[in-house]
Amino acid sequence: MLPRPPLLFSFQGPWRRACYVALYEALAIAVVTLAMLAGQQDLATAGGLAVGSSAIAVTWNWIFNLFFERWEARQPVRGRSATRRIAHAIGFEGGLVIWLVPFMAWWLDVGLWSALLLDLALLLFFLVYTFAFTWAFDRLFGLPAAAA
Repeated sequence: MLPRPPLLFSFQGPWRRACYVALYEALAIAVVTLAMLAGQQDLATAGGLAVGSSAIAVTWNWIFNLFFERWEARQPVRGRSATRRIAHAIGFEGGLVIWLVPFMAWWLDVGLWSALLLDLALLLFFLVYTFAFTWAFDRLFGLPAAAA
């Protein structure tokens, strides 16, 4: 087994969540914009959808992680197992669907069903992305106090 690299930074609480959300969403905006451009959307539509989705996701991300870490702090087993990471990813992405589908339907001027199908395609990607990003973030910055 390879030795664990030293942490880049070690911080907790609101600063940790702010860094997590900023990095997560910066990458997400890039991915969504590129995906929409590849799907033949114009830059204004693609960029607007990415930024609007990101604003919704930032708000949800902050709220969800605040409550997830509070729940996590009450658990007798510390650390973040694969099961806990999967639960985190599913909880975050599942809640985000509730907020994003109406926004996407409105922004793209499509029905809720079409927006849901588009969101489900993005959801499959972001489910894996959320799991991998959180794992990498924890490896680089350490676990939050609630999980340590």
